[in-house]
Amino acid sequence: KGRQQGVDGHVIACFGDPGLLAARELAQGPVIGIAEAAMHMATLVATRFSIVTTLPRTLIIARHLLHQYGFHDHCAALHAIDLPVLALEDGSGLAQEKVRARCIQALKEDGCGAIVLGCGGMATLAQELTRELHVPVIDGVSAAVKMVESLVALGLSTSKYGDLAFPENKALSGKFQALNPF
Repeated sequence: KGRQQGVDGHVIACFGDPGLLAARELAQGPVIGIAEAAMHMATLVATRFSIVTTLPRTLIIARHLLHQYGFHDHCAALHAIDLPVLALEDGSGLAQEKVRARCIQALKEDGCGAIVLGCGGMATLAQELTRELHVPVIDGVSAAVKMVESLVALGLSTSKYGDLAFPENKALSGKFQALNPF
């Protein structure tokens, strides 16, 4: 659909970067996940970074991505505010205050030079926290958008040679047969 609509690139705006490689197989333009983008950006502005995310269970996914993307040695520590994503939208300000407190804790304890916000719902906090804490606080959504823009401006798109080639059409059978696009 993106090709039909003239979309130049795509952002997966969930810090777990779900389906990233599958999306790259399907898309012609670049597909960037916000965790991948934020981690890359963090290494460009600091030698070590810490991640502040929502629920403790997401720390496992973040650890996995750090290894997958090759940033494990750059990450000083992982922190969770122990609130779900939707708490960032409830209007109480509790989640935002917990993010701020965890960022301060990370700076005091981790020896990091930057903070990665580990949730797309935290995007609006990055600029204010950067000003307040005097260190780069990186929002993966903005980082991913800028990476897509840069790749498009450079005329670079997802390679369709090898493992990210478009998948071959496969006919569905049985009760799914009606879903065949061809």
